[in-house]
Amino acid sequence: MREWDAERIAGAAGAELLAGADTRGLAGPRGAAIDSRLLHGGELFIGLPGERVDGGAHATEALRAGAWGVLVAPVHAEAALAGRTQSGGAGVVLAHEDPLAAMQALAGAWRGELRARGARVVAITGSAGKTSTKDILAALLGGVVRTAASPANHNTEIGLPLALLAVPGEVEVVVLEMAMRGPGQIAELTAIAEPDVGVIVNVGPAHLELLGSLEAIAAAKAELIAGMAPGTSIIVPADEALLEPHLRSELDVLTFGEAGDVTLLARHADGSVAIGHDGAEMVLAPSFNQRHNLLNLLAAVAAARALGHTPSGPLEVNFSAMRGQRLTLPGGAVLIDDCYNANPMSMRAAIDELAATAPARRVAVLGDMLELGEDSPRLHREIGELAAAGGVGLLVTVGPLAAEIGRGFPGEVHAVGDAAAAGELLRGLLREDDTVLLKASRGVGLERAVAILSGASNERGAPRVPASSAGPERR
Repeated sequence: MREWDAERIAGAAGAELLAGADTRGLAGPRGAAIDSRLLHGGELFIGLPGERVDGGAHATEALRAGAWGVLVAPVHAEAALAGRTQSGGAGVVLAHEDPLAAMQALAGAWRGELRARGARVVAITGSAGKTSTKDILAALLGGVVRTAASPANHNTEIGLPLALLAVPGEVEVVVLEMAMRGPGQIAELTAIAEPDVGVIVNVGPAHLELLGSLEAIAAAKAELIAGMAPGTSIIVPADEALLEPHLRSELDVLTFGEAGDVTLLARHADGSVAIGHDGAEMVLAPSFNQRHNLLNLLAAVAAARALGHTPSGPLEVNFSAMRGQRLTLPGGAVLIDDCYNANPMSMRAAIDELAATAPARRVAVLGDMLELGEDSPRLHREIGELAAAGGVGLLVTVGPLAAEIGRGFPGEVHAVGDAAAAGELLRGLLREDDTVLLKASRGVGLERAVAILSGASNERGAPRVPASSAGPERR
């Protein structure tokens, strides 16, 4: 948005321009921010009301920190104008009754500008693996076209607009991630992003407590399909019958997986893979070999093909944090940090990976899987059975729901109440040749155990990595 002045920003957001109309001809904001403490300078600070704090109350701090301008509710406008005066008269002040709606409108307008410049958008959703698929696709395209991807977990009604507003005008492909907790949320994100290519990685038992059935989960994910414009492309798993009723004839449908349009032809001894689509064979050498990520790779290749690209050659992917990274602990054990989130589908994939790669004893630290509804005890017990079948030699469960995992596990099991207790317990249990998997839903904050085991904690034992939010999860 660097080329947009204050009047254009106000018009796109549907906001009232209270100060800063004299910025015509000057550079616009470099993006948007909602936390005044994280400003680098030059952003449009948007003061969103929250459960505990109203961001609009920090508009003065944002201007002092070098914000290009602020967008706040009218109740904060007077203070924002006073803050502008204190900052030497610099900074734009915009007011809107609903700052979030204004941010979303501004993101939609910037999406229109990107389209006018020729940029295309890929939107990715799914019950598990959507962030990894986003990371893979961004790596596939990064060496070919100017690509931007949503950072970290910017995948909600707040995060996705922020990701869009950070995209420079010269970008050719934007890769966005979409998450949801209930009906209507993917539709809302799709309306903002207006994707040219949509990807549904999978449908699994996440948010069963809120949605009630796999059919309802599929329908919520399929809001992406419903929101796609005629002539655009949708990528879906070849074997997902739950999505078939939602497919539309006016879309270009591309499937991936076994018997799909994009399929894995061969895995070679050197780690490279051959992928086929429409008579073409693409040979890639990915920096990963996990079975679930190779399936994610097929989805990403399908998206690249829908954009007209034929990927090949080396593929180095830096996956987002807490999604399967391996760390050698001070005592020699190898830790698999897969703490970011968990549901039965992603738990199974992680345990399969542990079983396939651990050279000696397999240790699993598994926490609560949240929002699974009345089937939660059974689904947790089934994970315990799977861990036993996968040769796990030591199981540590974290949280009251995860205790059911232990009930399905016949081997050595320890149950603890929280992540810190798990970390302290493991200090005395791990051997130098162990491979230990840590995985749980976001609310468990299992990265605290990672911090304790790796030594990345302060003198009081608190993790240096940010503690997880106990708030609602989106997938």
